This record gives sequence, C-alpha cells and structure tokens, in this order.
Amino acid sequence: MSSPVSIIIPALNEAESIGQVIAEMPWPLIAECIVVDNGSTDKTGRIAKVAGARVIESQRGYGAACLAGSNAALPSSSILVYMDGDGSDVVDDLPRLLAPIQDDDADFVIGSRLRGRRETGSMLGSQVFAGWFVGILLRALGKGNYTDMGPFRAIRRTSLEQLQMSELTYGWNLEMQIKAAKHGLRIVEIPVDYRRRIGGVSKVSGNLRASAQAGVRILGVLFRTGFSRR
Repeated sequence: MSSPVSIIIPALNEAESIGQVIAEMPWPLIAECIVVDNGSTDKTGRIAKVAGARVIESQRGYGAACLAGSNAALPSSSILVYMDGDGSDVVDDLPRLLAPIQDDDADFVIGSRLRGRRETGSMLGSQVFAGWFVGILLRALGKGNYTDMGPFRAIRRTSLEQLQMSELTYGWNLEMQIKAAKHGLRIVEIPVDYRRRIGGVSKVSGNLRASAQAGVRILGVLFRTGFSRR
C-alpha cells in the first residue's frame, strides 16, 4: 500500500497559475494538496480553494510557507512533497519522485531541473550557474552530491522532523539539502522536466533586486549551514 502523501505549495500572488496547477494534481496518488498563501494581494487563495486545495495562510517568506504547510499536513501523511505554484514544475514526474521513498530506497528525493528537460526560457543562465556552483561547493564540503536546488522534492516526514528546519526565506531548499546530507539521510536526485511559468512574475528571477536578495539569502545559508560541523 502506498504511503499517504501531502503536496505543499507555497504561493504568493499566483492567481494566474494556481488554478491550473491544482487541476493537474494526480488526486488518486495523494491524500491532499495544501496551498500556503503567504501574503497574496490577489485571489490566489480563493482560486486554490475552489480548485480543490486546502488553503492555509502563513507569514511572508518561502521557507515560512513551506514550514507552515509541513506543520499543517494531515497526521497520516508520511511523505511531504513540495512544488511551486507557478506551473513550472511538471507534476507528471511525481510517481518517479515518490518511488524511491515508497520502495524504502531513500528518505529524501530532489528533482533536478538541470538534469531534466527544460523548456526554453524556463530558467535564467544565472539560475543554472547557481545550481552548478553550489553543487560543486557542497560536494567539496562533503555535504551531498547535488546538481540543483529545485523546488520539486519529496521527503519522509520523520526525516524532515530530524532536520529541525529554521530557514524562513528562499534558503529553505538549500538548508534542507545540506542538513539531509549532515544527518545521513538516504538521498536520491532524479531528473525532472521544467516549464516556463504560466503567468505572473517570478519572486526570485523577476527582477535584478529580487534575484540579488534571493542570492544573498542562499549564500547566507550556504556559509552558515554548509561550513558548520553541526
């Protein structure tokens, strides 16, 4: 019998895309889809609810939304999946993302956009470089063998609890990857497809200021967590 799965989608002003993202959910494979509205000023939450998601609210911050969704997931869900609400992640890859955990071959599975098929224009050159560069640093530090910091990922709930996640910004993904390696989790990286966002503006790559802020936060996590022995 498959393990119960909760999908968690942090969403900030994704009214143009969230309805389609929820409509694409493989409902027979999951127990629920949680959309975490962390301060939207549009109809993101309302559209998500009508589409069939359970909607909760959280404080601003990508990591804050992921943490709130994790805490709100059904107690019966033993696997938590994270993905973006802009339509860029391809949910058809979900069975491959879940399989290593369900087969007890892994505790944490991350989807690598760099190893998968990327639609033209879906990632900036700076994003590709960042994934490659951070991957090299982490391998050199002995903190995992990664090629990307992509949002589409699955983790055993008990494993997430071991990590004691604390990063409330865009550094959440990297913190999870570093701590997963430190705690000796069984980690699998698989190639996943990636599309251009359906609508709206990216909170990370939408403009130079946003990209710079996200970069600073991610570097902060890298040096604070990656170089720590704890």
